[in-house]
Amino acid sequence: MEAHTVTLYKYSGEEEPFSQEKLKASLKQSGAGDEVIDRVLHQIITEVTENTSTKQIHQRAFQLLKQQKSYFAAKYKLKRALFELGPTGYPFEKFTAKIFEAQGDQVEVGKIVSGKCVNHEIDVFCMNRENVKLVECKFHSEQGRPCDVKIPLYIRARFDDIFQNWHKDFSHLPKAKGWLVTNTRFTDDAYRYGTCAELNLLSWDIPKGNSLKNLVDLYGLYPITCLTRLTRAEKQQLVEMDIVLCQELINRHDLLHKIGLSKKRIVGTMGEVRFLCQNIPH
Repeated sequence: MEAHTVTLYKYSGEEEPFSQEKLKASLKQSGAGDEVIDRVLHQIITEVTENTSTKQIHQRAFQLLKQQKSYFAAKYKLKRALFELGPTGYPFEKFTAKIFEAQGDQVEVGKIVSGKCVNHEIDVFCMNRENVKLVECKFHSEQGRPCDVKIPLYIRARFDDIFQNWHKDFSHLPKAKGWLVTNTRFTDDAYRYGTCAELNLLSWDIPKGNSLKNLVDLYGLYPITCLTRLTRAEKQQLVEMDIVLCQELINRHDLLHKIGLSKKRIVGTMGEVRFLCQNIPH
């Protein structure tokens, strides 16, 4: 059977036709050259069948890239790495704070803000000279679970309560804008309601050209869960030390030693870190 006629099963259970061009585009995001990409693409095309899932294709592409160079595999697994930031939502909140900080905002995680009726803990409170952003984060630990309409409905209600009291506590600041950030995708209803309710939405693929994946690439803000040379337990140890970004390890070799890595593994891990962080603005 020709690969282009194969129907794949997505994480959500939906079906989609296999696309060589789509796979090739995702492989390019790994930073690998054309020769490596063509080799990986050819191998996957020979293996894909009518029973193949998109998850299996991503896992196989990751394995093949890792065989070429672990740096490519580390960058390729960004989407999955965002789901591995859990199990709690706090690491994703800190990760989100770094995204806004990289764009020039002063940020505070977990700030308590008074509403007209009750107090609210804002996941990320952002300020710059021109505006204030109240950012709520919705973390999912499983792929295939999009952010549905109940989330922006709930978030909008919280912001409305805060905005009714804004003049009392923050009269010296411009009125804030509400943001909702998720590591997955928004359902159609969630997107329609969010935009209609004047929420700024940020997800894996929204807004187009300035999405979460675009911002990570632009600023080199790769989570430590991208790293292929660390076990899940070792990554969790770093998260418990409040380390969520690869760039936070650049000058902290001691942390890798602290969690028990050998000199050889530290060298290999730091090679991945430098590759992933090469686009950090200076």
